[in-house]
Amino acid sequence: MRVMVIVKATADSEAGVMPSEQLMTEMGAYNEQLVNAGVMLAGEGLHPSAKGARVQFSGTNRTVVDGPFAETKELVAGFWLWQVRSMDEAIEWVKRCPNPMLGPSEIEIRPVFEAEDFGAEYTPELREQEDRLRAKVESQQA
Repeated sequence: MRVMVIVKATADSEAGVMPSEQLMTEMGAYNEQLVNAGVMLAGEGLHPSAKGARVQFSGTNRTVVDGPFAETKELVAGFWLWQVRSMDEAIEWVKRCPNPMLGPSEIEIRPVFEAEDFGAEYTPELREQEDRLRAKVESQQA
């Protein structure tokens, strides 16, 4: 199963406080363990929400809202995409993670939808389209 592992933002990360060399070294070692175990598919840190934007949808209307965004506890500071056998395995990996922030922090784990999760609405034509798009993305990254 694939999971998205979400590092929640803090007041420090939203203020643009950068990690120390020690934390970067610890995270680098942790990421290396994830890669060597065949778990890590992707992972990145994100700039503070002040550098971002949101697009709000209401019917056919689109409204752009520039950051920063107020609710820090609901913001994302970084993420990983992992391939694991179970949610329990993902939890065990997260428990081994260095604290990603200077103070208290939180990491959320969410399963990624797979084709079988969508049922009959995910037609063979939609599956074929998805496979074609994934193959194109992979070839563009190669």
